[in-house]
Amino acid sequence: MNNFALPKPVSAIIERLNECGYEAYAVGGCVRNFMLGIEPKDYDITTSARPEETKAALCGFRIVDTGIKYGTVTVISDKMPIEVTTYRVDGEYTDNRRPENVTFTTKLAEDLKRRDFTVNAMAYNPAVGIVDIFGGRSDLKVGILRAIGDPDERFGEDGLRILRALRFASCYGLRIEDKTAESVHRNRHLLGNIAGERIAAELNRILCGDCENVIREYYDVISVFLPELAQCYKFDQHTKYHDRDVLEHIIAATAAIEPVLHLRITMMLHDIGKPMYFTMGEDGVGHFKGHAKGSMMIAEKFLKRLKYSNEITEKVMLLIKTHDIPIENRGPLIKRYLNRYGEDMFFDMVKVHIADDMGKSSEFRSRIKTYHDAEDTARRIIAERECFSLKQLAVNGNDIKALGFRGAEIGEKLRYLLDLVIDGKCENNKEALLAGLAEGNL
Repeated sequence: MNNFALPKPVSAIIERLNECGYEAYAVGGCVRNFMLGIEPKDYDITTSARPEETKAALCGFRIVDTGIKYGTVTVISDKMPIEVTTYRVDGEYTDNRRPENVTFTTKLAEDLKRRDFTVNAMAYNPAVGIVDIFGGRSDLKVGILRAIGDPDERFGEDGLRILRALRFASCYGLRIEDKTAESVHRNRHLLGNIAGERIAAELNRILCGDCENVIREYYDVISVFLPELAQCYKFDQHTKYHDRDVLEHIIAATAAIEPVLHLRITMMLHDIGKPMYFTMGEDGVGHFKGHAKGSMMIAEKFLKRLKYSNEITEKVMLLIKTHDIPIENRGPLIKRYLNRYGEDMFFDMVKVHIADDMGKSSEFRSRIKTYHDAEDTARRIIAERECFSLKQLAVNGNDIKALGFRGAEIGEKLRYLLDLVIDGKCENNKEALLAGLAEGNL
């Protein structure tokens, strides 16, 4: 298929540039996604017009000079930001991230060959159709991700392309072509030059894709910024509950949970401290006492280093901390967990427990049913508005104060009453609770 419908703002920019005598094409990811049957989220345009010529040709549009040094201006049309970049040839890369300078060119082919992978080097113009110089369409058809030209040169130019390769493999189901894959492994050290937040942005998308084989095949790449992961490779757990080494357990558990960022990060990190906390019993059985605490320590440093938000960090830390606590289908216990952790976090805890068990030996997954039952019980408790928090308790601080209690005693009595209600020893009824306290019966 050589034609597809561009959004009106994109078509309008291309048409205007063409009318002014310049070439212009939609380029890169939007063309790739179209070929994959995926609706593009954003569009880039490449053009033979110099930046000042682009601005003059598009004088009726709102224009922002976002990267004028590199030939890029951002055009805002119908509230849609569209980057328009002049055909260019990149200069020397001295920091493995960005070229020191660029040289503008009038040849589309020169611009396309500086890009990272063949699937990202296709351009489209409604009048011309798809321009595919490097075989991106055929690579997509067979599910291959291939670097343009020498992969060592492409990754040497921009080390972040290494993670982009893993991201495309995870998100689009592409197999990294052998020479490109060898170069990914060979040049993984270049990730040491990349800012933490840029690594995090790519890692997030890797983890939330089909990441199982990507982590397995490229754990050494991820280990550049998460070195503890390499220690998990082929680390035998010596326990009947696990038929996988630590790394394979992590991979299976990560793939087993839904692709929500904080959940995927949790599973990648939940057992990463195991190798440091391993002890062998006299009976030949492995033990990992305290590994949750160790995993939390590693996770905290990792999340800080990659500049994750406080919200993500807090969720991940709590889920790692609680991933080994018992969850049983008992109403009072579930109510206490709902009280302590909140509804959303409790359900996340259940998901983590299920995913953790999915990474264990198949004969030791019987607790998964218990977790599902506990989840159902929690939903019933919430739906029926059963009391599990002070907010829901039929009495409040003023009621307790009226009985003559003061200071810390008020909180103590409220928590005492809540425990009684949760355990089914007293109805959540104001008169009954207050009468019991006043008479000293509760």
